[in-house]
Amino acid sequence: MKEVPRLQMLGISKIYPSVVANAGVDLTVMPGEIHAVLGENGAGKSTLMKIIYGVTKPDDGQVIWEGRQVHIHSPHDARKLGIGMVFQHFAVFETLTVAENIALALDEKVTPAELAPRIRAVSEQYGLPLDPLRLVHSMSVGERQRVEIVRCLLQSPRLLIMDEPTSVLTPDAVLKLFESLRRLASEGVSILYISHKLDEIQSLCDKATVLRGGRVSGTADPKRESARSLAELMIGRELPVCVNRPRAPGEVLLNVRGLTVDSDDPFGTRLKDIDLEVRGGEIVGIAGISGNGQQELLKAISGERPLRAGGGGAIRLGTLDVGRFDAARRRRLGLGFVPEERLGRGAAPDLSLADNALLTGYLRAADTGMVKNGLIRRGAVGDFARKVIDRFNVKCGGERSAAASLSGGNLQKFIVGREIMLAPTVMVFAQPTWGVDVGAAMLIRQAILDMRDQGVAVLVLSEELDELFMLSDRIAVLADGRLSRAVPAADTSINQIGVWMSGDFDYQGAADHVHA
Repeated sequence: MKEVPRLQMLGISKIYPSVVANAGVDLTVMPGEIHAVLGENGAGKSTLMKIIYGVTKPDDGQVIWEGRQVHIHSPHDARKLGIGMVFQHFAVFETLTVAENIALALDEKVTPAELAPRIRAVSEQYGLPLDPLRLVHSMSVGERQRVEIVRCLLQSPRLLIMDEPTSVLTPDAVLKLFESLRRLASEGVSILYISHKLDEIQSLCDKATVLRGGRVSGTADPKRESARSLAELMIGRELPVCVNRPRAPGEVLLNVRGLTVDSDDPFGTRLKDIDLEVRGGEIVGIAGISGNGQQELLKAISGERPLRAGGGGAIRLGTLDVGRFDAARRRRLGLGFVPEERLGRGAAPDLSLADNALLTGYLRAADTGMVKNGLIRRGAVGDFARKVIDRFNVKCGGERSAAASLSGGNLQKFIVGREIMLAPTVMVFAQPTWGVDVGAAMLIRQAILDMRDQGVAVLVLSEELDELFMLSDRIAVLADGRLSRAVPAADTSINQIGVWMSGDFDYQGAADHVHA
């Protein structure tokens, strides 16, 4: 007998006032199949997954589950069928512990104390270690991603939906997760997998369905395709290429000396005697596994946590000591900052894109014209937001669209574009292309390179080693609160940087492994 599909979606459509999210989408997933859904940001992938999980109701079409038509009205209905989902934007309560968050998400009645041993066991089994008693607000983005994945695995799903599950995981954690997913598939679990990392799709997935503009534009066997051919199938055009022409750097514009600070988080990492300098016309990349002091370093440099008087080292913008200045004062002096958390820190979810542009743009009123004589100039605010939308190809309903209404990748493009167009002299990026499709990632990376070529001092913190080697003039590693020396990217290798990420800064590596 022919095997019955685990899931069939027939003619699924979902239309919002300003955008067609899905239009007549057909999708079939077999038992034990790892099935990729590919597409640009805003292509309709997340909407389709939310329809399967009962978060969103389709306007038209049928959902067939194991041979019978079903109506999934809520995530509770989906979980009863055996459907679990790991969301791109985390659905966690920051003031609760890991165990409390997961207990709330499970349909069974179980106390956090009873759940804690299961969380430890499952998280270790799948290579995603978690402390059940830790408060979520103290965790990095990568660690919060682990909470989402473990929550889902505890439900023993028959269909597991994963929306950008590895975007902030370390390479080792990704490999362990893939081993677990392959084991689940061998046991008959179906997996729907969304990722912009095409090498992951090629390595992991049995089949790919490609969405473009809310419609199915084709299917492919990822193992028979190259990363380039998959990308071009996804974006419908030739893949853009970054142009990185080395140039001589100028004067030091960001100078950190002897930075030693305790974390304000009991689970955080103490920074120990950090020395760092970034010159105008230079990109310095910082690699490292999430939770090794990245948050503390970003708070110190951005001004979110000014240095205390009488110690802690020094931070200079140009020749000015700004260590005790707050974030607003540093921004007025020309510091730009893109945090790794899009919603909540990079943008206010319920505000429009225009108002989100105003939140940082008013501090550079002389350049943007958004504020004059203490009054907001709405025309200038709208013009600025529209320029960002146009230049960075942000798919949205216009500058009045709420930030939360955008797909993750399109919101990231807006935040990055907003900061770049404020023309800073020093720019700090944390995970600049997290969850962004390959075409948009290249656009963002080229914009970063263009900033460097205009004389801006650029600091990039990223867990994507390929990205750091693509962008950086020099690379350093942050491990356990210590920063390695920054070495020219051309004189090191991914292997050497990977060893440094473990804290062994003395390792030199073999000359024949130097990154080309």
